[in-house]
Amino acid sequence: MRHEFSEAYRLKRVPPYIFAVVDQMKAEIQRKGVDTIDLSLGSPDLKPPQKVIDKLKEALDRNDVHCYSRFDGAIEKEFRKEIANWYERKFGVTLNPDKEIIPVIGSKEGLAHFALGIINSEDIVIVPSPTYPAHFNGVIVSGGIVYYVPLLEENNFVLDFKKIDPGILKLAKILIVNYPHNPTTAVVRREFYEELVDFFKDKDIIIVSDITYTELVYEDDFEPCSILQVKGAKDFCIEFYTLSKSYSMAGWRSGFAAGNPKLIEILKKTKSYIDFGIFRAIQLASIEALNNCDDYIEDLKNTYLERIKTFVEGLNRAGWRVEMPKSTYYVWAKIPLKFSALTSLEFTKVLMEETGVVCAPGSGFGEYGEGFVRFAMVQDKQRIKEAVVRITRFLSRED
Repeated sequence: MRHEFSEAYRLKRVPPYIFAVVDQMKAEIQRKGVDTIDLSLGSPDLKPPQKVIDKLKEALDRNDVHCYSRFDGAIEKEFRKEIANWYERKFGVTLNPDKEIIPVIGSKEGLAHFALGIINSEDIVIVPSPTYPAHFNGVIVSGGIVYYVPLLEENNFVLDFKKIDPGILKLAKILIVNYPHNPTTAVVRREFYEELVDFFKDKDIIIVSDITYTELVYEDDFEPCSILQVKGAKDFCIEFYTLSKSYSMAGWRSGFAAGNPKLIEILKKTKSYIDFGIFRAIQLASIEALNNCDDYIEDLKNTYLERIKTFVEGLNRAGWRVEMPKSTYYVWAKIPLKFSALTSLEFTKVLMEETGVVCAPGSGFGEYGEGFVRFAMVQDKQRIKEAVVRITRFLSRED
């Protein structure tokens, strides 16, 4: 008997994961012997702080780290307390470690499990576009409906929430905001969150804030900010952060959510059915990162900024007009006019085939990402320079 297997309908609704598509294209050209420079996935190439690595090694010898993680365990309480201390130091925000904080296995997992725990079938979630794919994929898998609102270049990719359709605002359950922004690198200041909270305080909408890149901003007068700094935000907001980027701990899968106690409780309950939390040794190492590694972040920013300048200045010399990013380690670039008839996926394929340089097509970040591509500065400076040389040669060719 031949068995037919089919994925769940909710998975059929999810668009192909763009990085898997790009990886497949990359594998095809690598089989032809092409040397690829992969600037697609935002996976840091740098080591985490040595203090964090040493703390993990030390923790592995403890007898109490190899069991299941428990919310009421001593290590778990210590981690939540350090997260609260981090919020106090960075933002002046006071949080109850037991009721307003929960560690997550990276923000991607946290966002997806929060969606699973809060969204009913056909609930509407307002998602600015372009955006990090987990912001809409988690909603779709959970059975919700994504309502995209455009982030416009003429508005510096800052959400104009006051222009969202009033009819949608009456129906929507959640609004997602993400600053500093992936993929456009846009930033906002505290005033944005103050206006946002004031606008939504009388509406029955949950605000989900993603501040993954809050430490990686290159404007001299910028101070990291959180929506939880705003009075009244904890009445209806939840915020996600990950150690993946600022501490180069992407594979460690450590992060946290903070905010409204009821929303935290919903996420906690959802996770209790699905996972056992973060490996306890990694929690101890994460405490070290949050408490003792601000100097690492400054060095990290300098490294990324040097790479970014090398790449952006090189593209501009080659005639590809690209703005300097305000944050993150991405470069968000409009497809050159010469290739504007191509979709972002088509241009990504052409660029890869002709140069070996791999980027991420803007369409993978939602419909309003079309017409752009994203480069991640996750190769060393010499490889970045080589990418510029290849792209320059490609752009200068005569048709």
